[in-house]
Parts: sequence; C-alpha cells; structure tokens
Amino acid sequence: MRRVIVPSKQVLSACLVALVAWAGVSSVMARSPQATEIQATIRLGELPRQGQETYRLIHEGGPFPYDKDGTVFGNRERLLPQQPRGFYREYTVKTPGSRDRGARRIVCGGRQPAAPQACYYTADHYASFRQIVQ
Repeated sequence: MRRVIVPSKQVLSACLVALVAWAGVSSVMARSPQATEIQATIRLGELPRQGQETYRLIHEGGPFPYDKDGTVFGNRERLLPQQPRGFYREYTVKTPGSRDRGARRIVCGGRQPAAPQACYYTADHYASFRQIVQ
C-alpha cells in the first residue's frame, strides 16, 4: 500500500505566498530599466501633428498651453532609463476632441529642458514609451 502525503493548509498557503511574491518581483524586474531599455522608437515625422508641435515648443522653451507642461516626471513606472529625480519633464500632446489633457505625452530628459538629451512619446498615459528619433 502506498502512503500519500498531503501537505497541510499552512504549507500550501506558504507556497502560494512565495509564488505570488516571486511573480511580483519578476514583473518588476522585467519592467525595470536595468533589465530592459526602451527599444521602440518613433520618428519625429510619425508623431501626430500635435506631438510634432509639442516637440517644437519643448525645443523653443515654450510657452506651453497647460500649467503642468514642463513639470517634473517622476518615472514611477520605471519604464524610462533610471535617472535622478528632476531629470525628466512631461509635456501634453493635445488630443483632438478631449475635454481634458488626454493620454498623450512627451517626456524629455536632460539638464536643460530646452535642449533635452532624449525625448519619449506615450499615447497611453505612461503605460508604454517610444523614443523619438530624428
């Protein structure tokens, strides 16, 4: 006769907690800038017209149509390369027909806001980014 060992509820609970914790850490690591760098790009000419206008205003130093334009972007999503706080600034890309600022943004990084080292476009409110290239 075979003897079957059935784990207790406590053992099963501990295994489940460990599995959930491991999945959460794996998810964060996959999204961290150390694990993956932004590889998707978008040409400046491929941006919507409103995005091209925002990009031009950034390089001219403004003026910008929204009060939040030019404010520090915290990179809490950790999808952009890790930099010190204050490195990134966000700008609104107008969305035709939207009653608010919409979901489209350009985030630029660098010491001088009007001369950014890199700019990124998001059409989905920071869920994904594409680096803007000339």
